[in-house]
Amino acid sequence: MELQEKMYQLSERIKSLKDNIETEEATKQSFILPFFQVLGYDVFNPLEFVPEFTADVGIKKHEKVDYAILRDGQPIILIEAKSCNEKLEKHDSQLFRYFGTTKSRFAILTNGIEYKFYSDLDQPNVMDSKPFYILNMEQLNDQSIDYLKNFIKDNLDIDSILGTASDLKYMGLLKSAFKDIIENPTDDFVRMILNDGVYDGLKNQRVLDKFKPLTKKAINQYINERMSNKFKETLANSESESNSDTDETVDDNEIEQETSKIITTYDELNAFAIVKAILRKNVSVDRIAYKDTESYFGVLLDKNTRKWICRINLDSRKKHILISDENKKPVRYDINTLDDIYDLEDKLIESLQKYL
Repeated sequence: MELQEKMYQLSERIKSLKDNIETEEATKQSFILPFFQVLGYDVFNPLEFVPEFTADVGIKKHEKVDYAILRDGQPIILIEAKSCNEKLEKHDSQLFRYFGTTKSRFAILTNGIEYKFYSDLDQPNVMDSKPFYILNMEQLNDQSIDYLKNFIKDNLDIDSILGTASDLKYMGLLKSAFKDIIENPTDDFVRMILNDGVYDGLKNQRVLDKFKPLTKKAINQYINERMSNKFKETLANSESESNSDTDETVDDNEIEQETSKIITTYDELNAFAIVKAILRKNVSVDRIAYKDTESYFGVLLDKNTRKWICRINLDSRKKHILISDENKKPVRYDINTLDDIYDLEDKLIESLQKYL
């Protein structure tokens, strides 16, 4: 079983068990050790994966970090584990102290759900204050799994990882800053936009306050349109390369005709990704497609409108998803957030199974 499939399975396990995990030890056994097993480490071999690794700190002797991964008898990765119920923000100082006492080049702080990867990019043998990579197992995607391949036991190349870690770190910080601008545009940012030929009048506080919500809305619309067009382009290319075996499949002309009047939103694409992640255990993801309409966002098997799995509606005041029952009749389930779709896993799989 390849890394991608194993990681998605672990992600689903975490989502189903996290509310029942109450201790740090349970988190280690249920989430953290399986994570490193998937990466190829023998977590029960003390010559490779050492629990309670001693890392003396100054006058404090016999300080222990939860785990250390060894190579040739030397620690290369230190791992500090917390309960899945704990936030990680206040625990990096403990790992910071351990890091400087060993020859390790990487440190990982985790609660089994979130993994923060640190190194010493800013100053040798001093752990950076900010991680160069953050992984969230509840928001797993193919891109994050691809990056994890660098940490597979048989692939681990310290120099290669360090060569890209700096760019990755600052890319993450830039994305975070960009996210803040999108969600809450600053006065300076709005003023810069207005100065670029948008508004020639005086940019006083009243004008800036007027344009802030418009700026935010314009940015989000632009991103949604770009995402939608790119996704449809990819889907159209995929469809043109495959042969359909039924007259009820969605064709390129239909997509082309609807593109001008329908905008597929970022939330809809995220919902589609969640449904695919759920169904990938039962069918190849290449067979799962979507068809966006003016009234709903539909998920199909084999691009066949007769084989509809679910219809998602995120535009109405009350978000909901319609799932096809055994008679292909729609059954409505109200949802508050996209994460609620995971609670419908059994229903979605049942809807799929009747077409297989």
